[in-house]
Amino acid sequence: MKKNVKDPSEMTPEELEREKARRKRRARWRKVDVIVNRIFGVFLATGIMLGIGALSFEYVLLKGPSPALKELFSMAMFETRRFIWAPNIFLTEEETDAMKATRNNSFEGEMDFSLISVGQQTDTYNENGAYVDAYGLVDDDNDGLILDKVTGNGYVGYMLVVLDPKRVYVGTGQGNFLKDIVEMHDAVGGINGGSYLDENGAGDGSYPDGLTIIDGQVVSHDNGNAFAGLDADGVLHVGYYDASSVESLNIQYGVSFGPVVVYNGEPQYYPSGAGPRTAIGQRGDGAILMLVIDGRQVHSFGASYSDLADVMVSYGAVNAMNMDGGSSTLMYLNGEYINSSSAQNGVGRGLPDAWLIR
Repeated sequence: MKKNVKDPSEMTPEELEREKARRKRRARWRKVDVIVNRIFGVFLATGIMLGIGALSFEYVLLKGPSPALKELFSMAMFETRRFIWAPNIFLTEEETDAMKATRNNSFEGEMDFSLISVGQQTDTYNENGAYVDAYGLVDDDNDGLILDKVTGNGYVGYMLVVLDPKRVYVGTGQGNFLKDIVEMHDAVGGINGGSYLDENGAGDGSYPDGLTIIDGQVVSHDNGNAFAGLDADGVLHVGYYDASSVESLNIQYGVSFGPVVVYNGEPQYYPSGAGPRTAIGQRGDGAILMLVIDGRQVHSFGASYSDLADVMVSYGAVNAMNMDGGSSTLMYLNGEYINSSSAQNGVGRGLPDAWLIR
């Protein structure tokens, strides 16, 4: 229904001024509406084009001629909590299940404990009185810890060598950040540990998932994942265990994640994407290797499981296993974070536990 408007000839001067002002306001608002609609249209069109572009790019990766790119992209998505669903847009459940199955370890047989002699380390010192281990790494302040920067094709990280394996243990995290866990346990430092309950990506790290041993006690039971645990003699066991088997081995500390990347001195290679990584391993002289590699950042794209295996072997690992990665990957030592977290908050996620150093 059209609004009844007075003829201008019948208006008083005051009414004419008000009518002119009203029309000016309406004209201004019409201009604003046009501008807003155009901006919204541009954003909408851009969003649609980006979405189409992203889907087209993903389609080419997953359905294109390169099986290697298909595998690399899919594995990278499977290892994230936020985009684990992405490959399912163009791949069937059978195809994704087949690729996930390739992440299972291929190693066979029992651990060869003759390869590990805890405490069999050198007594070599340089001209400055600093300890030099059998691999040429220098403990500048003779505190039993050696920090070394790691670089590779597309990634940057840090290796921490703990010369005495009995200094390493697992501490409860209860959903706290790594810095707080280290301080809670009055530890020198540490790295993030095992898996945690994370339904729909909403877990806060309060509850461990998979076999977890602290002070010789089972605090969480087996979920089928690989396990890494230290026994009372400081020997690191890696593989697939249940609560009864770790009890017979006198495991004191351990967590679940996986996969195993070095077994009896042999690197274990199988497909994965690239991302932030955490791993723990042991050399033949018993020293514990703690590795973190940055990922999803400009300075470091990330590492694959095969990269982890190669790095660990290059530092003398006899056995080694991948820990929780992604935004959980962090190392904290002597009051500061050593590496750079991929998490937006810069301090990672809440953790159920951590590998700590006395």
